[in-house]
Amino acid sequence: MAAHFGRLRKGATTTAVAAVAVAALSASQAPGVTTDDLGRQAAGAAQPSGDANTGGAGGGATGDSPYYTDLPPLKSPNPSPSASPTTGTTVSVGEAEAGIPATVLDAYKKAEAELRASKPGCNLPWQLLAAIGKVESGQARGGRVDASGTTYSPILGPKLDGNGFALIADTDHGAYDGDPAYDRAVGPMQFIPSTWEWAGRDGNGDGKKDPNNVYDAALAAGHYLCRFDRDLSVQSQMNAAILNYNNSTEYLNTVLSWLEYYRKGTHEVPDGTGTLPSHSSNSNPGASPSPTTPATPSTPSTPSTPSTPKPGGGSTSPTPKPPTPSSPAPSPTPPTPTQTVDHLEDANTGKLTATAGSAFGTKVAVRAESKASKGVSKVRVRFTIIGDTDATFTGGESVATVVTGSAGTATAPALVAGEKTGDFTVRATVVGRVLGGLDYTATVTPRQADTLTRTSDTALTCVPGGEFADQVELKATYKGAVAGKVAATATLIKSADDATENDKGPYFKDADGKTIRTLTDLTTDADGVLKLPKLYADDATGTFLLRVNTTGGAVLTVELKVAAAAS
Repeated sequence: MAAHFGRLRKGATTTAVAAVAVAALSASQAPGVTTDDLGRQAAGAAQPSGDANTGGAGGGATGDSPYYTDLPPLKSPNPSPSASPTTGTTVSVGEAEAGIPATVLDAYKKAEAELRASKPGCNLPWQLLAAIGKVESGQARGGRVDASGTTYSPILGPKLDGNGFALIADTDHGAYDGDPAYDRAVGPMQFIPSTWEWAGRDGNGDGKKDPNNVYDAALAAGHYLCRFDRDLSVQSQMNAAILNYNNSTEYLNTVLSWLEYYRKGTHEVPDGTGTLPSHSSNSNPGASPSPTTPATPSTPSTPSTPSTPKPGGGSTSPTPKPPTPSSPAPSPTPPTPTQTVDHLEDANTGKLTATAGSAFGTKVAVRAESKASKGVSKVRVRFTIIGDTDATFTGGESVATVVTGSAGTATAPALVAGEKTGDFTVRATVVGRVLGGLDYTATVTPRQADTLTRTSDTALTCVPGGEFADQVELKATYKGAVAGKVAATATLIKSADDATENDKGPYFKDADGKTIRTLTDLTTDADGVLKLPKLYADDATGTFLLRVNTTGGAVLTVELKVAAAAS
């Protein structure tokens, strides 16, 4: 019989065994990853602090909610040809633990395909999603999902009320977790509501982002793991991504164990028939995410002591017990730093302006303050980019969560402008409190050039009714540097003093071959070069002018000569 470690409990022993399990399962590692590498990195990987990498309450996506600690068998799946009960295709059948419910497996593979297209540099393996799904919810409770991938009943973690777990006051008014007092991790991938609010995705194309839908949750988890331009084919970056999901070395080791197990072979099983885990990182067995949290049964009342019959009739009352001294009232729980925050104040954020494609020189900074206007440390502040923009924070994300320092200040990561110009908003809010936020307006200005020059000094000549042998090619610079992707226009003008469009002389042709003398929507290439289309001449002779203008004020006027050919 294959050895199992699923009966082991949380603690040092579990961590040690997890490391052994990873080592035993690593016979077919990815190139460049050794058994020794995995063991050391799993046990000693740096844990993310509460900074921009943190999505939840210091515990990433799940808010440090409990997870299943069952480990895979040390014996790898033993492939043998068999037909899938749902598709009829040949699959590898081995250990029961290698079976993944059909809809859940499909969700993982579709998420991998989407990430391969949208973030190819991430190299996300679907087996990593399967490993996290196993640890977080036992593959959606063994695949108890409907045809669209939605769980038959919500999968909820315990209240994050600070009693053995992180303390996260309600952030969604119970919209996702049904709890108006405290947040709970929700769904097959166990996202806390405050993280799902910005990380949620629509994975099944139904127009909704539902944390209880395995397609939506798997895609959201994939994007969450691929944040900050991570390459998950690099073991240290994969470790960081897993720890960012749940900040625990034991969690990391457990996920890595299932990852390697699934990499060695899996097969599809019907929905609802997956193997269910039984051991949790919580102190109580089986206290991991559950479809519902049952109410605590009421304690039955103590039956009254019967009176003792007297000889000859009547009864004797029982001997009265001395009164039990009352216990001292428990001292009130001190408020958390988040609960003491009264408002956010600006922390000398400067003007937020950048040219398209460049980094902003100023960062958004806020200060969390109490009613007495004192700075409050260890408070999570979320910065969110809002508006029609492709600007992001460094790393490509539109949301970043930062923990305030000793002075109560939180500074957002640097903003990077995209190609869309105009204004957008950066909003700062306190995570875990319903307080007014601070909005900052950021502006992206168009790329500019201040100088245009021809790349050749060849004279531009043509005979009447002919075409110019050379095309006009220019180079744009801004403050001496190459000015790439700068907008420009080109117009054949009447004279140096009259910039209106000429009605005779040289001309361009549009896509239909019609005469045009003004070109708009021109853009220099990455090297600042702008090559205009071919020029043609009508029957007019003489010297004509072509004027090119760019955003930023660069202007160049080029002479074009049309003369009859010499006899």
